[in-house]
Amino acid sequence: MDSASLLLRLRRELDGFRACLDGDLTARVEHCGDWTLYDLANHLGGGNLWAATAVTEGHGGLEPAAAPREPAALGRWFDGTSETLLTVLDADPSGAAWTFWPPHTVGFWQRRRCLETLVHRWDAEHALGAPGPLDADLVHDGVSEVFDTMAPRQIARGRAVPPQVALRLEATDTGATWTHGPGTPVAVLTGTAESLLLTLWGRLPRTDDALTWEGDRHAGERVLDGPLVP
Repeated sequence: MDSASLLLRLRRELDGFRACLDGDLTARVEHCGDWTLYDLANHLGGGNLWAATAVTEGHGGLEPAAAPREPAALGRWFDGTSETLLTVLDADPSGAAWTFWPPHTVGFWQRRRCLETLVHRWDAEHALGAPGPLDADLVHDGVSEVFDTMAPRQIARGRAVPPQVALRLEATDTGATWTHGPGTPVAVLTGTAESLLLTLWGRLPRTDDALTWEGDRHAGERVLDGPLVP
């Protein structure tokens, strides 16, 4: 996906998340430990500033101040972090930037922040009882990112061991496929691209009716155990 398309989608996802901040900020975010919607906003907005600094200052050491708790002030703060990020990322995607995994470019952050915001927008809407659909193009890129960035980083950081066998994922709605692990796949997991992404990020249980397993499911689940993502 090109830079312009990613930035358009990033703005849309940020706007979608921002709309949730008019809801109950004490609502529990089910898949983020003991976080409330306020905590999630603090995380996402702070991450916007962190990523912007990674581009403008070339390091990942920023520790953003906590977001304000008063609802109107929180909304203004989040809007400001979003505009800061969008302004910084409106640049040549091949430009140099500090990143936590290759490539060390602005384009890395265009993609990463899009996908981070996509999942957390879903989290926020889910916390308020009405999760909306996920952008099909971003979902495809999100599944790919798990395997080309997140899973290898987990291994490199000693948080996971390399898979011993291969698992194949098949998206029933787009026809896209991904294989993770060595050799011929021992199991196949099928579902919509959205359901696959939500499963990989722990938002959807592997037992959900939206998913179908074929082959050696036990071995396939061990591949997913990774952990593949932070």
